[in-house]
This record gives sequence, structure tokens and C-alpha cells, in this order.
Amino acid sequence: MKRVYFLAGILLAGIVVFSGCKKKEKDMNKELQEFITQYEGKVIPLFKEASLASWNAEITGKEEDFNKAAELGIKINTIFTNKEDFKKLKEFKESGKVTDSLLLRQLDDLYNSYLSSQADPKKLEEIIREESKVSQKYNTYRAKIGNKEYSDNEIEDILKNSTNSDSLKAAWEASKQIGALVAADVIKLAKLRNEIAKSIGFSNYHEMSLKLGDQDPQEINKIFDELDSLTKDAFATLKGEMDDYFAKRYGIKKEELRPWHYQNRFFQEAPKIYSVNFDTYYANQNLETLTAKYFNGIGLPVEAIMKASDLYEKEGKSQHAFCTHIDGQGDVRILCNIKPNEYWMNTMLHEFGHGVYDKYLDFNLPYSLRNAAHTFTTEAIAMMFGRMATNGQWLKDNVGIKEEEKQKIAEIGFKSLQLQQLTFSRWSQVMYRFEKGMYENPDQDLNKLWWDLVEKYQMLKRPEGRNSADWASKNHIATSPCYYHNYLLGELLASQLHNYIVTNIIKSDDFLNQSYSNNKEVGAYLKTKVFEPGSKYQWNTMIEKATGEKLTAKYYAKQFVSSLKK
Repeated sequence: MKRVYFLAGILLAGIVVFSGCKKKEKDMNKELQEFITQYEGKVIPLFKEASLASWNAEITGKEEDFNKAAELGIKINTIFTNKEDFKKLKEFKESGKVTDSLLLRQLDDLYNSYLSSQADPKKLEEIIREESKVSQKYNTYRAKIGNKEYSDNEIEDILKNSTNSDSLKAAWEASKQIGALVAADVIKLAKLRNEIAKSIGFSNYHEMSLKLGDQDPQEINKIFDELDSLTKDAFATLKGEMDDYFAKRYGIKKEELRPWHYQNRFFQEAPKIYSVNFDTYYANQNLETLTAKYFNGIGLPVEAIMKASDLYEKEGKSQHAFCTHIDGQGDVRILCNIKPNEYWMNTMLHEFGHGVYDKYLDFNLPYSLRNAAHTFTTEAIAMMFGRMATNGQWLKDNVGIKEEEKQKIAEIGFKSLQLQQLTFSRWSQVMYRFEKGMYENPDQDLNKLWWDLVEKYQMLKRPEGRNSADWASKNHIATSPCYYHNYLLGELLASQLHNYIVTNIIKSDDFLNQSYSNNKEVGAYLKTKVFEPGSKYQWNTMIEKATGEKLTAKYYAKQFVSSLKK
């Protein structure tokens, strides 16, 4: 009998301990939810106010608007610098007692957000003020040729259309003048960001950005090395075609070609070397109407986004393009500076791709999960739609060109897209490796680093005797640091999604002549499998659920590299 009671005692003790653990788990879940509720009560209204202030600053260029946005950014940052809150989050994370999957996702997001702010508050404030100051410089800067000012659009028009090497060189050099004006500011920002990163245990800001963004730096390096190997020879072939074309266009020898001869300030866009000028198809079109018609046709209406957006040039306004989600409740807005041409058609489709991703999130998700699974997954959607601007089938379905015209331009449309993809892929190598190098050593000769990378990956010749901060003329390096690699990851996913849609939804083996137009099943698939999950799942889990595979480069290679080997 004693033995029986002894065993029963052990069993009873086990039940008591087990029940106690269960109670503790429930308490930990409850405590974390209470923490999140308090956090949201502080953050949600501030984020909305800050987003509105930033939006106003971008469309007015006014110093007082930038100052207001900066002040609100500082207020938000003070929430994340709270040491006691971070201590609680660390306890939640290390306890192993948070069992609810949605709470665990929120915990990871909050922990990383707080961790990046566990540094000297004064330095964090200084970074915000410096970022605001340099953003204003970029936004209000206008290139000068002689005594005349030129917008970015006007500079691009000269680079694209002029056949005079002197005019091209003058326009290109004018576009780089901003670099010298902001270089010291950008280096200062890089060093401040590094100080923050080192203070919380990272070797530099680049490493911190990737790791806190749920990316393994070694894995990203591996992908970029693989893509370099994958695209180098194919790009060299196309670069040879470009050089032949431009030497003839400008009446110079191939060895005389310089960066200003490639129709773009950074050679990040594919030059127009094929016989079809896609600008002509959009010259008399209303890009707003085309964009709304297309997205409505696939079951993703955009009227509310269009109404809230600011789409045309104005003095002081940012000359770039972006999408912003103001409140996490569907107030989605887009800034553009549209002209009736192929570039801005691509940009409208791209930005409204971001827009529908945000607009059709599941707003029943917790606030911190109402985001894309990763920044590059929303880029993928934007890129997938942006690619349509030179797609013959899309032009037939939406602009109304005839079948004969579509047949005539379909191959060239694809070649234009292929050229764009490989041109952009090589440019992304420069951006990724420059930022990585800059944050590893911001005191090195950054001008030399920049041109070494440009020569290696873009195969451009540096101008003789030039020693200017051309790298700093690219505003992303200052205002969207350590982000650019996500564009290229987005291109990989765009090809993977396109392959899935054509194979499984459209059920076709024609991967070229597809626009998805008026196919609401495509919109339903994207809403259900990509948009609505938000960041409920880790990004590769979402991709696998949506396509049946984790992220892979094979569909990008299939689409844009393999055809050059045939």
C-alpha cells in the first residue's frame, strides 16, 4: 500500500507541477497581451500623426513640415528606448512560456524594434534630426546647368534624348552635384548608425539592419554571389549590344563611352536600345485611368488610394515615388510625379502594387502584424505589376493596341524587360556591396570604392580624373539605408509568383503573353495567400504557403537568363 501511495504521490505532484506550468503559460500570454495593448495605445496615434507629418513634408518640401515629422519621430523613438519595457520583452522572450503563435510573432517584432533603440537616446535623436535635414536637401535640390535649374525628370529627359556628348556629360555631372553637398552628412549618419549598432552588440549598422530584419547576412551574401555568377556573362552579352548601339548613336568609339552615355543617372534603368519606343503608347494616355482600370479588373480596386494620393509634379515636392500606409487601417497613399511615358506607367503599376498589398491586408490581425511578411515581399508584388508596362499583352488589354501590333512588339517587349532586369540586377550589386563596405569602414575612400564597384558590376568606365562623391547623389544611401538588396530579392519572388500564377491559376505554358487583365482569380489568390496573412508568418513560410516552395532564384533565371543561352 505504501508503494501505491508513493506512486500516486508522484503522479499527483506531477499533475500539480504540470497544472502550475499551464497556469504560468496562460499568465505569460495574458501579461504579454496586456503589454501589447498598452504599447498600441501609445504608438498607434503617434504613428498616424508622424505618417501624416512626413507625408506633408514630402509633398511641400517645407522646413517646418520636416521639423514636425522629425519631432514626432523622436517622440515615437522614446517609446522604443524605454529600458523597463525592453526588460519585460526580454523576459517574455527568454521565458519560453509564450505559446500563442500570434503573440510570438508580435513578440519577435517588438523585441527587435526595441533592441534597435536600446542605445544612447541623444544619439538616436541626433540621427533622426540628421536624417530629416539630409532628406530636405535631397527633396529641394535641383540640378543646375549654367544658371538654369532642372528637375530630375528634365535631367532624365536630356540623358534619354540628347545625342550630344557634351550635353549629356553636363546633365550627368549636374545630377551629381548634390553628392558633394550631402556627402559629409551621409558619412556622419553612417558613423552614428554604426555607434548605435555597436552599442547593442552588432559589428556595424549593415549587419544590424539585416539581422533585425530577419535576414542572415551570410545567406544574403550567398544569394548576391550566386546572382553575380548567374548574370555576369548574360549581362556582358547585353552590355556589348548596348555599347554597339551607343557608339553608333553618338558617333564615337566604344572605348569612349562613359556613364553619361547610357540614358540614366545611375545606369539602374535599361536604356532604350530596341526599335520600339514604348513611350509612344502612353503619350496620349491618362496613367491614372489605366492604373485604376487594370487593378479593378483583377479584383483589387484602387479608387480610394488614388483619391488620397499626390501624383503630379509641384515645386518643393519630393521628385521620387513611394507608397505609404498612414494608419494601419487602410489609409494608403502614393506619391508620384507622373508624365505620360513608359517609365511612369511602370512606376504607377509598381507603387499601386505596394498600395493594394497594404489596402488588402487583414485588418483583424494585431496592429504590429498588419505589414507585409517582409519588405522584399511587398517589393515583389510592386515589381511583378511594374513589369507589365512593356508587356504587349498588357498594352493590348489595357491601352487597346491591335493584335497585330501586339505580335510585332511582344518579343521586343520581353527583351526590354530582360535588359531592364539584368541592368538592375548588376546595379543592385553595386548598391548592396557599397553600403556593406561603407558601414564596415566609413573612413575609407568611398569615391574609389563606388567606382571600383561600378566598373566591376556595371562594366562602366569611370570618368578620367574624377574624384567626387557621386555615390552620395543616390538618396537611398542616406534615407533608406541597407534596404536596396530587398529590391533584388523582390525580383526573385516576382518571378516565382508569376510562374505560380501562370502555371496554376491561368493554367498556361505561355509565360510571355500574360497580363492577368480582367482575371479576378489572380487578385483573389494574391489577397488570400499573400496580402491578408500580413506578417503572421515568417517571410519564407508565407512564400512556401503561397507558391509551394521557399524563395528560390531558379524562376528568375528561367525567365531572364536561360533565354540568352538558347
